[in-house]
Amino acid sequence: METDVKARPIGIFDSGIGGLTVAQALTQVLPHERLIYFGDTAHLPYGDKSTAAIQAYAVKICDLLIKQQCKVILIACNSASAAAYELVKEYVGSKAKVLNVIDPIVAHIGQSYSGKTIGLIGTKQTVNSNVYRKKVDALNLNINLRSHATPLLAAMIEEGFFNDSISENVIHTYLSDPELKGIEALILGCTHYPLIKKQIENYYQGQVDVLDASQLVALHVKLFLEQHNLASENLQNDHKFYVSDFTQSFEESTRIFFKREVHLEHYPLWE
Repeated sequence: METDVKARPIGIFDSGIGGLTVAQALTQVLPHERLIYFGDTAHLPYGDKSTAAIQAYAVKICDLLIKQQCKVILIACNSASAAAYELVKEYVGSKAKVLNVIDPIVAHIGQSYSGKTIGLIGTKQTVNSNVYRKKVDALNLNINLRSHATPLLAAMIEEGFFNDSISENVIHTYLSDPELKGIEALILGCTHYPLIKKQIENYYQGQVDVLDASQLVALHVKLFLEQHNLASENLQNDHKFYVSDFTQSFEESTRIFFKREVHLEHYPLWE
């Protein structure tokens, strides 16, 4: 039975294809793990949806991932991690382990930035939920977290606007907000943002640590699998990628996010 569980895939879901940055990092850190990815492209972005709506989508997606016998379900979306993590954990029960993308980042900040001022950019849902602030405050390490909602960024990246003058202007406008003055590190609080990490680093000219969640999350998952004796010994089959609404542009963007050819399967959440 043990090997049976180890050979099962890791389920990953996100509001769109942003979570593929996490999936990509996972394949590098855990080359033997098979991934089943679900991008809820019919409902993106989650960042401006209500908590109740995000929870409803999350539960539907988990039904699919449990059917696919996933041993671990990773919520690769900050908005969904903020809105639905506790509910999903309860809903999934003992069928799979559930992880989110927020806890690994908070843990990293606790280890590296005690007593410092840290910035956070993310969607309205992530910033307004205050989930990062609550978790960082709970560390009791005198860390001053300064958050700024950057709602245009995820949509802009999904549309392929990065490393160009349009994204440059939007990024600079957001980062020059007074709320982010005097920070020593910046949390990229959305799984789309690794694609603009270079542009953000250029803006700060090496003065601010730009924290890429996808790397931190991948290492967290690796450690989790090892601790729970769930790590797979060899890759059984190829990864699978589902989207709730198929468009050609997603298949093209997917290559950029995942850094290789991907075949997307259309799987509507509601028939």
